[in-house]
Amino acid sequence: MKLTVVGCSGSFPSAESACSSYLVEADGFRLLLDMGNGALGELQRHCGLYDLDAIFLSHLHADHCIDMCGYFVARYYRHDGGRCAPLPVHGPEGTEQRLTTAYADTPSASSMSEVFDFHTLKSGHFEIGPFSVRTEKLAHPVEAYGIRLEHGGKSLTYSGDTGVCDGLDDLARGADLFLCEASFTHGKEDIPDLHLNGREAGAYAERANAGRLVLTHIPPWTDPTRTLADAKAVYGGPTEVAHPGAVYEI
Repeated sequence: MKLTVVGCSGSFPSAESACSSYLVEADGFRLLLDMGNGALGELQRHCGLYDLDAIFLSHLHADHCIDMCGYFVARYYRHDGGRCAPLPVHGPEGTEQRLTTAYADTPSASSMSEVFDFHTLKSGHFEIGPFSVRTEKLAHPVEAYGIRLEHGGKSLTYSGDTGVCDGLDDLARGADLFLCEASFTHGKEDIPDLHLNGREAGAYAERANAGRLVLTHIPPWTDPTRTLADAKAVYGGPTEVAHPGAVYEI
């Protein structure tokens, strides 16, 4: 598997990064995890507009899904080659309605489904292309899912957005790479069922015996060096902060 960080800023884009979006590739199959603010433009640095094979939306907050509206335009109104065939989109219940409402002026109530093939996420196991997938509903104010991808004996876990909860332990266990949100600063913010801080992300990685921890979804107002230090204080493995364009071979 190859993971490319398209965007990793939390809550809103920074001057350096779009919001959450991660491209995972294996056997020529391209799966995009989330498409937050600014991600569609950045994605084109790494992948053609019409080269994606599936999309996973962890939840329906704008910083994880709003650029799907722009992507709808690219797929629905494509003049060169005609309208695109429906692309599989795996998201929480109500994803189609959420995107239609956000766009606000689709040609019809069903226009989104003409270019996106919506699949409703639940906790469980299934396949996406060459990937064996496990999803778990995690702790967040809206319905939100973390995901574990396995391929060729390797595993990648992406937390999406979550507060402290048992489900993340199960997803992260033994992962070769653990891409974990760390929005909060240890000792500063403490709001249950919303986000993790660096120390909590590190503790999950340590309990899971993860091979590598990559911290992501750090908002522009948060000091990433402090978040990194907090994670390293409790996790002994390789740890770094995500940055746009970073590539990981798993």
